[in-house]
Amino acid sequence: MRQLLDLPGVVPALMLVVASVARAFAFLPAVIDTDEGLYLLQARAWREGGWPFLAVWDMHPPGAPALFVLAFAILGERLVAVRILGVVAVAATASLLVAIARSLGAGRAAGLAAGFLCAAQSSLLSGLATNTEILFSPFVTAALLVAVRAAGEARERAIGFASLAAMGLLIGFALLIKQVVVFEGCFAFAVAVLPALLARTLSTTGLVGRALLYAGACALPTAALFIVYAALGAADVLWDALVLAPLRYQGDAIPADVRFWAITTPVVTLLPALGLAGMATIPPRRADRTVLLFGWAWLAVASVAIAAPGMYFLHYFLIALPPLSLLGGIGAVRLALGLRTPAPAVAVGLFMGIVAGYALRDEALYRLRSGAGLWRPDPPREVARVLAAELPPRAPVFLANYHVAVIFLAGMEPASRFVFPAQLTGHYAEVLPVDPDEEIARILASRPAAIVIDRGWTHVIRAEALAAIESALAEAYERAAAVAEERGPVEIWRLRRSDG
Repeated sequence: MRQLLDLPGVVPALMLVVASVARAFAFLPAVIDTDEGLYLLQARAWREGGWPFLAVWDMHPPGAPALFVLAFAILGERLVAVRILGVVAVAATASLLVAIARSLGAGRAAGLAAGFLCAAQSSLLSGLATNTEILFSPFVTAALLVAVRAAGEARERAIGFASLAAMGLLIGFALLIKQVVVFEGCFAFAVAVLPALLARTLSTTGLVGRALLYAGACALPTAALFIVYAALGAADVLWDALVLAPLRYQGDAIPADVRFWAITTPVVTLLPALGLAGMATIPPRRADRTVLLFGWAWLAVASVAIAAPGMYFLHYFLIALPPLSLLGGIGAVRLALGLRTPAPAVAVGLFMGIVAGYALRDEALYRLRSGAGLWRPDPPREVARVLAAELPPRAPVFLANYHVAVIFLAGMEPASRFVFPAQLTGHYAEVLPVDPDEEIARILASRPAAIVIDRGWTHVIRAEALAAIESALAEAYERAAAVAEERGPVEIWRLRRSDG
């Protein structure tokens, strides 16, 4: 068995199986996280020649929709392609985590346990969606693997320029997915060079040269993106989206009392992972010193990345999953050995099964209870079906406060390039580079073919926006259908025949 696990490709194949089982429920609902729908529309527009931010605006870098485009090219322009992309990304992260564990001196069992924990728990914290944290994790983990291997050779030589450039490009690609990667990028550089500094195989001059090379490699993908947008005459649009909009967004950080519960929820969700990490550390074993130091340092840096935006959405906490899993793999093996069972490998497998079952149960109970996509229709798909039946292909649709994925599913067009309801009609309006009320007035004046409003969530619409929408509905629209949602009906209003 040990020889089989050492064969090339066996560990990635195993992690792909674990990730596929753990994320099986991702293939049922049309909507898991609203951000995913935004990337779907950006990717579709990009394939048709509409560049991100110009065709569909967002405040995230275009790395996620770029990977969606790649998934569409391989698997077809459909939602399942994106969910498969998520499975592959998780399996890649888990496989790289196994390699990191082994490079840090962990045993085969501890390494495999770390990868298993990472893949098996990826469904937690809204992780079933193919969101930014899922997508940038393989790039970050690959960069850290390069750094860890360089640290292991620090007594003989400092990290080479080729390895450092590769590491920087990996972080650079990750930065094109989300800006918070900057913290783990700095950590990767520290891991790569600090041991060589301490071993005196790296001089101060060599450190400065490597820092400049690494910074340049990290910045290269983003710099290339700005050159492309400058050629399009849209560098100012890109600057606002990637730099100014996140600063405006950070200004809306949640208050302290809300922040406490926003942090408590994911901590409780991750209790098994935290428990195994504690088991690895209390008391610390000398043999595990290197992997524990690396794992806890990585977790600390990941915590900074989670906290930096000041918003604490659940999926932000997925950044902590790889380091927690690395520590948990050590903890699972220590726990099994501490119990002095005659078959420690079986005990480790049992612990892994319990943790995986906990994660699967967390998602399965919700999906089975709601029944969406199982024993009852999935509401977003039903809304998309109504739109497709009522409107001609690619007709403009205005979503007042519903999931933008339905526009992709229905084969329609957004009525504005500012498609995210929480920003256009909701309480994050200051993030946009335009006056939201003026944009809403323009949309309504253009008479989109349909307006979709979720009556159970009208409280998330600003009063001024809701008044303008209700006035337009009364003036020129008729209700074509209503789809039952969890908190109330989702109404599809079609432009009256006489007004079309």
